[in-house]
Amino acid sequence: MRDNMEDLKNKTPLDNEEQISLNDDRRVKVLSPGALVAKRFFRNRLAVLGLTMLVVMFIFSFVGGLISPYKQDEQFYTYTDLRKDYAGVIQNDELRYTVADGQEFSSILEAKFLLAVNQKAESFEYDGIVYDISTEGEDLYLVSSGGTVLALAAKDIINLEEGQSMSFDTYLEALKAYTGGKTEFTSEGTQYAISEEGVISDGGTEVGFISRLVVSPVENGATISKEVREKIAVAIEEDTDTITYTDEEGEEQTLNITYNPSDKTWDVTQGKETYVYDRYAAPSKTHWLGTDTNGMDMLTRLMYGGRVSLVIGFIVVFIAAFLGVIMGGVSGYFGGWVDNLIMRIVDVFYCIPSTPLIIILGAAMDAMQVDPMIRMVYLMLILGFLSWPSIARLVRGQILSLREQEFMTAAEACGISVHRRIFKHLIPNVIPQLIVTCTMSLGSTIIMEATLSFLGLGVKFPFASWGNIINDVNNAYVMTNYWFIWIPAGICLLITVLGFNFVGDGLRDAFDPKMKR
Repeated sequence: MRDNMEDLKNKTPLDNEEQISLNDDRRVKVLSPGALVAKRFFRNRLAVLGLTMLVVMFIFSFVGGLISPYKQDEQFYTYTDLRKDYAGVIQNDELRYTVADGQEFSSILEAKFLLAVNQKAESFEYDGIVYDISTEGEDLYLVSSGGTVLALAAKDIINLEEGQSMSFDTYLEALKAYTGGKTEFTSEGTQYAISEEGVISDGGTEVGFISRLVVSPVENGATISKEVREKIAVAIEEDTDTITYTDEEGEEQTLNITYNPSDKTWDVTQGKETYVYDRYAAPSKTHWLGTDTNGMDMLTRLMYGGRVSLVIGFIVVFIAAFLGVIMGGVSGYFGGWVDNLIMRIVDVFYCIPSTPLIIILGAAMDAMQVDPMIRMVYLMLILGFLSWPSIARLVRGQILSLREQEFMTAAEACGISVHRRIFKHLIPNVIPQLIVTCTMSLGSTIIMEATLSFLGLGVKFPFASWGNIINDVNNAYVMTNYWFIWIPAGICLLITVLGFNFVGDGLRDAFDPKMKR
């Protein structure tokens, strides 16, 4: 007991203070300014959410592109039944005129003739001349005057084979035989045969065929063989919508026939299996978000597009901050005529209509066919060069208030150079506000790039950005039917811009010394 009392007496006040200072409940933890800012930032839930969103988008854009099995400009192909217009078919329901050799039959005579036929008259008169009408068969009429045949009118048409010709008399005899149901006829000493389908032949040589269907090729200068014309006519008469034939190269082709009741015509289309871009393929195991109009994987394009959009945003903000810090720092420190000159330059830049200027420059680069990579560099330089005035004004305002404080007077008294006073003592004190401004500017810069790319004035193919991905929705059909083309890019853009705004708000609150949180 006595020993314990002596030990207590031998203890110094310093020992007692050490015991107290080691008590966790009595210690006071002092945080550095940086740690205090971080603590305030991470207490802000929206700021943490924004930081999480940005981390996710950075991983998606920069890491996702590395692990993707595809490249951003890799195109995929597929076989498809590509259809094109082959021919148009109309049924002749009007009388067509064939004028005899050396005769004339004007449009006035045609009108007079039609009026007489409708009235079932056997003749008509015009300009003191009487014209006789004789019926030679069903919808087949012969017009003559004074015993001389002038023309014939018929709804049936004789389609001659290539290289064949037919006189007026033979033309008339062929139609008379066809409308009369005959299988042969003789004209000018030559005997012809007519099949049930209307094919006219001369000793085994096909001269042409008779039909009321007019088959016209869609392409200028193209020809349709007799075989195909006959098959089309037979298919229409038998109400068949598909025919097949063998072309000159020995390949079997398929034609589809569609009737248009509105104008009473038939459209003939040709289907052919073709190796084409796998455009607008639906999401699948191979392509999780489908493919775009160029047959490229949409998920891979989104990853690379995020990389391009983020890199452009950071470089533009860096250029703007670099120019703004230099111009604003010099203006705020020196004042006087230097400040007045720089501020007038800032006013000039504020008066420049940036959006029309960028549109004009984009159109000029389109006309000059600037390489897409060089175009992207020009885009970053232009956006950065037009964005520095706001940062310059911020830095100038902060330095105007800081240069009058005691630490700057002491720095000047110590003989520190002007360069070091500005960039070693003044600018570091502006960094917190500068970080907040740049963070908030990143979102608007990415929106600007996306807008220009959407208008076709920004990033060009084959490079991807979220803006030129959304450019596909300028087609209303794509917008309403292929949601996987534009909605994911819009979501990525929304998440990134919101993330930068949340982080900017959080940094602004964290750097504010009046914040109590």
